[in-house]
Amino acid sequence: MNSPRAHLLIRKGRVIDPANGRDEVLDVLIENGRLVRMGASLDAPGAEIFNAEGLCVFPGLVDTCMRLSEPGGGRSGSIASETRAAASGGFTHLCALPDTDPVVDNTAVVRLIRERAMKAGFARVLPLAAMTQQLNGSQLAEMQTLKEAGCIGVSNAGKPVQDALVLKRCFEYAATFNIPVMLRPQDNALAAGGCAHEGAVSTRLGLPGVPAIAETIDLARTLLLVEAVGVRAHIHQISCAASVALLRDAKTKGLPVTADVCIHHLLLDESALEGFNSQCHIQPPLRSQLDRDALITAVADGTIDAICSQHTPVGSSSKQAPFPATKAGISGIETLLPLLLHLVEEGHLSLQRAIETLTCGAAKSLDQTVGHLEIGRAASLCIVDTKTRKRPSDDWISAGKNSPWMEAVLPGVVRLTMCEGKITWLSD
Repeated sequence: MNSPRAHLLIRKGRVIDPANGRDEVLDVLIENGRLVRMGASLDAPGAEIFNAEGLCVFPGLVDTCMRLSEPGGGRSGSIASETRAAASGGFTHLCALPDTDPVVDNTAVVRLIRERAMKAGFARVLPLAAMTQQLNGSQLAEMQTLKEAGCIGVSNAGKPVQDALVLKRCFEYAATFNIPVMLRPQDNALAAGGCAHEGAVSTRLGLPGVPAIAETIDLARTLLLVEAVGVRAHIHQISCAASVALLRDAKTKGLPVTADVCIHHLLLDESALEGFNSQCHIQPPLRSQLDRDALITAVADGTIDAICSQHTPVGSSSKQAPFPATKAGISGIETLLPLLLHLVEEGHLSLQRAIETLTCGAAKSLDQTVGHLEIGRAASLCIVDTKTRKRPSDDWISAGKNSPWMEAVLPGVVRLTMCEGKITWLSD
């Protein structure tokens, strides 16, 4: 991080820290980048004063699933542009999938990602390593070596390992070295060529469908292997009600499993594809209203631990083709918090629970000790005006303009973001 360490007194902000059950109006004192005190009325001669009256102070937000724009991979922007966009959205820690170009299956790529993120100085990137070489699903990658290079876990980035024996060996290797595995379940044969949820809308529009069972059949296999091997697993981007039921059962059994859902699946369903709206072309696809309702309930009751952005910035030309030929993905890091606050406004989630999914819930899913406010540690936090509304397009930062919410008026403006003691975003 390039900016100087903060010496800051945040006055009278509503501090919400779900990890510690805190929700109260407090002063927060940061000295030399460290959180040193929180109290009802603090004094700090020489400190810069930030008046947070009427604003909320959250721990730095954590995204459990995003895609970087470099190295390569046909996405727009750079690590600098996308981490700056993240900082503007209140995010301090970002878990990045390994499907870059080249793939994160060697230490040179890990070093490149970490060095460019550090040089940019906007957020801490937590890279995932490829579970198999070149994400080919056949040969195991050097997981332990990649962990030592700085990866926090392993993933096949939505490219399933179809061979159950290879997947079992991946899990055994990871369990031996205490490496978390992070998977998006999908059976390739059942999903092949699909670009929309297999249902009434895809049939009417003539779009090839991806049935919900493509997800659940692979999730069931994954959970059975987790139970057999004992590996720590995180499931990315749950998208349907049947998957929620499987996950709930696994947690009842006490399996070491967590899961996230993409914010888009909590706001939209398959009807958003009417008119062949390519901005809503994502994988896994937007599913039925019943699936959406089940996902919201699962977030509210804690079955789903975290909400992710699934941030995938792509060039505008990638969305200007017949729907099946467009590139899947939404640039979501800047709208994640506003959309979540919209769900709170609609009464689907409490503010405390909503922030939990982006802080300690997300951090626990990644097996990271971040996402909370702790005295004595380098401060990672954000100050948010939850009442002011704006259009994301007014100050959009990501190089990817692929979002169905660019012109929506949404709640939540991040006034300040601080990552590990350094201010990475400051707005009027």
